[in-house]
Amino acid sequence: MSQLSAPTVIAFMVYVSIVLGIGFYAYVRTKSAGDYFLGGRQLSPAVSAISAGASDMSGWVLLGLPGYAYLAGLEAAWISIGLVIGVAANWLLMAKRLRIYSAQLDDAVTLPAYLQRRFADSTPWLKSIASVSILLFFLFYVGSGLIAGGKLFNEVFGFDYQIAVFVSVALILLYTLLGGFLAVSWTDVFQGILMLLALVTVPVLVMSQAGGAVEFAGRIDQQNPQLLNIFTSAEGQTLGWMTIISTMGWGLGYFGQPHILARFKAIRSPQDTGSAAAIGVFWALLCYMLAILVGLSGIAFLDQPLVDSEKVFIALTSLIFHPLVAGVLLAAILAAIMSTVDSQLLVCSASLAEDLYPLATKQELTAEKRLQVGRIAVVVLALLATILAMNPDSKVLDVVSYAWAGLGASLGPAILVSLYWRGMTAAGALAGVVTGGVTVVLWSGLEGGLFDLYALVPGFIFALLAIVVTSLISKSSLNPVVVKQFDQMHSQL
Repeated sequence: MSQLSAPTVIAFMVYVSIVLGIGFYAYVRTKSAGDYFLGGRQLSPAVSAISAGASDMSGWVLLGLPGYAYLAGLEAAWISIGLVIGVAANWLLMAKRLRIYSAQLDDAVTLPAYLQRRFADSTPWLKSIASVSILLFFLFYVGSGLIAGGKLFNEVFGFDYQIAVFVSVALILLYTLLGGFLAVSWTDVFQGILMLLALVTVPVLVMSQAGGAVEFAGRIDQQNPQLLNIFTSAEGQTLGWMTIISTMGWGLGYFGQPHILARFKAIRSPQDTGSAAAIGVFWALLCYMLAILVGLSGIAFLDQPLVDSEKVFIALTSLIFHPLVAGVLLAAILAAIMSTVDSQLLVCSASLAEDLYPLATKQELTAEKRLQVGRIAVVVLALLATILAMNPDSKVLDVVSYAWAGLGASLGPAILVSLYWRGMTAAGALAGVVTGGVTVVLWSGLEGGLFDLYALVPGFIFALLAIVVTSLISKSSLNPVVVKQFDQMHSQL
């Protein structure tokens, strides 16, 4: 455990001051619920792309993914390949259409509201079940971020783990409550740049101390040559199709991540999505490659095996750098955590304030009341996620994988198909949301044989089948007004 040092504290305090300053400035700019939840749909392409990437990556890119690479070597690259493909597909297939359709459908701020208005669904089921799915799986996702924060403060400052979790959530709550979506997006850009700086600096310095890339690879080869083979496990066994599909299957999750899709809805213009896509894909490719290199750096540089592999970035930073520089780089972990947790809390609060609360109270809320309910919801959800994060033995990547699969399988197919198929019905959308979510929950509780396949893959496939079959069966209930509205939106592409 690292000792508390003045330079490290100074670096952290400077970082925290910048984040809170951005939050206060955004607070001044936030005038309505639309501003709070989507920033008035005025994000530039660069801010949209980088904030989407930063909110996606979370603490698992600096803790979970390097930890996986530290144990498994280049086997971990299959996750990165799948994720980069997923980022590209998400931007190319979803961004422009979702920006146009959500704005045209009475400025739908949340995904449940988009689905309800896309199909003119007069029942509460589609909207409420989609909202519940977001809340359920995001609680685990936010919990994973707080687990990462607890590990960070415990390792760097020696805080008790539970206290460290509370420190993390208190800081995130403060600026999220202040400025909402604008604060979240602007801080995500700052935090994303800090994350990239950290991911570049650590492996570059390790390689230079090793004597170059060849010597760096040689050190790993001495430890275990199988770690440098992308087609074998650390034990030397050839990777089977199930392992490769499971790891690459992570990319399917992008279609259903509300905190990422929110950036598509908030971008300034549909015409900006092309340039934003280029920035977003390059950003993802760079960050994921570097995260794998951090894990490999741990293999090459650390003499003693780590008890907790997910602390490889922290261990390398503490050993290699001056405390002031180490403080800046370790703040990048906090940046990664905060850039995701803040976005997720905001999406959850939007779903509660915009979707579930009006359904439960059976009354329309004023703009001021929606803003108030949204901020209260942020606090409540953060406290619930804190309870989930109280176990210090939890693995960040394990918790993220469950939440990622749940959101990707329940919402992803329904949103994707709704943007392309005019014959999709409300019943089909509901069947997809329910089938995808239930499959992930049940599949994740089983193991052995086919059930070792990552739950997102079967969940996504079954949800697609449910959407198509149910829509065809219920085609007679398809509202002609909905079809006409879809054609009108489609004509804007």
